[in-house]
Amino acid sequence: MARVLITGAAGFLGSHLCDRFIAEGYDVLAMDNLITGNMENLEHLLGLPNFTFYHHDVSNYVHVPGELDYILHFASPASPIDYLKIPIQTLKVSSLGTHNLLGLALHKGARILVASTSEVYGDPLVHPQTEEYWGNVNPVGPRGVYDEAKRFMEAMTMAYHTYHGLETRIVRIFNTYGPRMRLNDGRVLPAFIGQALRGEDLTIFGDGTQTRSFCYVDDLIEGIYRLLMSDHTEPVNIGNPHEITIGQFAEEVISLTGTTQKVVYKELPVNDPMQRQPDITKAKELLDWEPKVMRAEGLDRTYAWFKDLPEDRLYRKEHRDFADYMKTK
Repeated sequence: MARVLITGAAGFLGSHLCDRFIAEGYDVLAMDNLITGNMENLEHLLGLPNFTFYHHDVSNYVHVPGELDYILHFASPASPIDYLKIPIQTLKVSSLGTHNLLGLALHKGARILVASTSEVYGDPLVHPQTEEYWGNVNPVGPRGVYDEAKRFMEAMTMAYHTYHGLETRIVRIFNTYGPRMRLNDGRVLPAFIGQALRGEDLTIFGDGTQTRSFCYVDDLIEGIYRLLMSDHTEPVNIGNPHEITIGQFAEEVISLTGTTQKVVYKELPVNDPMQRQPDITKAKELLDWEPKVMRAEGLDRTYAWFKDLPEDRLYRKEHRDFADYMKTK
């Protein structure tokens, strides 16, 4: 049985990756320090003979027993609320954490895929964004702790590939949505749906003309899996190229949820990107991949999941402490 280590495993994407590799028959080692992850995302896997959870911070030395075939590094705060609140940890997990995991991959002879994002492009001056675009990033702005962390991650990964000959893969993830997103993490889709479910006004930052391109999580996981199994070592965009303004998206959520609440506007955060649209030509050509789930269908699935949450989940803080979580079991 092939073995895979997935970091950030209790997060939104990490937990879906665990599901995919369990379904593929892998022995899955899941690792998370639960700063932003949620053990409830993994409860359905606990107790399986081919699933092991490690409560650990990858910014510290990482050791796992036995052989490893693959490592997927997805440990990182992913929302502005999180990385503005814990900027040092955000920088460390993509620098020290990446270094630790690259070293582990080298020691184990494992192939490693690291999760970069569209934030490496900053507030782009090129549209749509191709992998050859170097980006427009403010390294000392409030978003720099995340943007530059991901850019450093890519540079460190490529250095290990070119210097050590390590098998590496780099995925650049664009806006993704689906079940298990945190309602209180500040990202636009869960923020809109959470506000609608709580009877609150929907908040748009800026005038609503900025754009995003939303990819359903199942499509993203398929693209990541194909990239891991490919021979391509350069970064690859994985996302849905269907672009929409935030204002239009708010109207879609209002129609979906039937909320009667109004839209309110607040000041746009510093360096918030005005456009996001992936060029997925490489993913199509190299991986034979493109998204299959259209936004209307993906939103229906996502809203159905949020509606089924216990009412207290709409308001309470997510589990952040492993010991506190274990007390509830």
